[in-house]
Amino acid sequence: MAVPAAASERDADRYRPPRVTGLADLLDRQVRERPYARALVVTGERVQLSYRALASLADEVAARLGGAGLGRGDAVGLICANTAEFVVALLGAARAGLVSAPLDPALPESQLSARLTTLGARAVLLDASASGRDVTLPVPAWSLRVDASGAGTAAVALDPGVCESAQVRPAAAELSERDALVLFTAGTTDRAKMVPLTHANVAASLRSICATYELGPDDATVAVMPFFHGHGLFAALLSSLASGGCVLLPERGRFSAGTFWDDMRAVDATWFTAVPAIHEILLERSEREYPGPQAPPLKFVRSCSAPLNTATQRALERTFGAPLLSAYGMTESSHQATSEPLPQRGALRQGSVGRPTGVAVRVVDRGGRSCPAGVEGEVWVQGPTVARGYLADGDESARTFVDGWLRTGDLGALDEDGYLSLTGRIKNLINRGGEKISPEHVEDILAGCPEVAEAAVFAVPDAVYGQRVGAAVVLREPDGVGREEILRYCRDHLAPFEVPDRLDLVTALPYTAKGGLDRKAVQARYAS
Repeated sequence: MAVPAAASERDADRYRPPRVTGLADLLDRQVRERPYARALVVTGERVQLSYRALASLADEVAARLGGAGLGRGDAVGLICANTAEFVVALLGAARAGLVSAPLDPALPESQLSARLTTLGARAVLLDASASGRDVTLPVPAWSLRVDASGAGTAAVALDPGVCESAQVRPAAAELSERDALVLFTAGTTDRAKMVPLTHANVAASLRSICATYELGPDDATVAVMPFFHGHGLFAALLSSLASGGCVLLPERGRFSAGTFWDDMRAVDATWFTAVPAIHEILLERSEREYPGPQAPPLKFVRSCSAPLNTATQRALERTFGAPLLSAYGMTESSHQATSEPLPQRGALRQGSVGRPTGVAVRVVDRGGRSCPAGVEGEVWVQGPTVARGYLADGDESARTFVDGWLRTGDLGALDEDGYLSLTGRIKNLINRGGEKISPEHVEDILAGCPEVAEAAVFAVPDAVYGQRVGAAVVLREPDGVGREEILRYCRDHLAPFEVPDRLDLVTALPYTAKGGLDRKAVQARYAS
């Protein structure tokens, strides 16, 4: 069964997605029509930067980068937190015709150097948090500083030296000025792959996200997710700027649960997006920190990048008084591929990640044939947001990108109305004596146990069955229930072969920088 991109259900006069062609012209309409409207709120003093000020800073950076010997289509790294420096560097590089590669500032020096070298980056731009680290990188590293005043004025400090000619590596040779970004996949199960995204990919993604949630100049959000991954970059930052909205960048450029609601009130936020782990944190702290009637009224809350169990979703909706919309995406599709619609635009389906948004989605069997409604198979995606392949990795590109379709590696099913439900990752399946078990499904059941706060399910090697089911569980109360009570709950809700053969009570689980469960670390820590 294949489901095309959802047809528009709204009157064209009511909402029109922004007309952008990529990163280079992202701000242009707002600068023309609303130059003094706020684009960003930055620093601990919550200084406002207008669209005109932001565009001026980006133009200045573009001019300086262009004068440093960088050519159109050259790649530059960005090692920044969620700061004004990141935004100015990204947009300035785009206006100079360069290709930006955001990198996680928390990566060790060896990994930062390896990624910059493999990509063939000509230089790297750093903000204060990154430039203060004692690291040696294989390319010129230039510090960028944005000084914003309470009066709304801003200046940029960037003094790049001359960038000497460098050996063109295979990855860099595949880039051109039509490319906007190179994003690195999470790499928790395999080595990180490089995904080139064109300006056309970016524009299609932003139009789709804005249309799904009807984002406009009256909307504002707080940047919760890091900008070096698609979730924070596309869904929070770029879609807000494309639609004329406003983004608050938390102090020091990092999410803080302790200041989150103050930040939301400071910017009059109308929505926010996060991974389930952060939603769980906000829910757990809500009794003492959620401001209730003093909280800004939210149009919706969004969850993406990992499965969110139904019990948490409903609890969040009751607490925050807004619909929680689950979405599904991946780096290779410029983030979002499906989403639950706004309540006025369609029904919410329990356990669903919604309908296609700007792409076509199909679910196929092992032979590549479309599955009937309700039948599980691999999720494939096709459309203008899908990347052309991986850089300098023809073999993996051939396996993942087939006849214009992206093979996601995710298992799921489509219902009769085109809503997608995900059931797990093909690579994560546990093979217990021929029975294929989805760890995500078992985790969802464990999360429904009232005493369980978090759960991770993994394969335990076994001489008889090949693999058995293991689970690591974090309790809501340290002195709460024991293993047998949790296993009894599992026996009541799972097939016998799905019930964990081993269950460990732990104090915390490892997560990736993106906010998803770090399955490689879980396997290494608990499976032996």
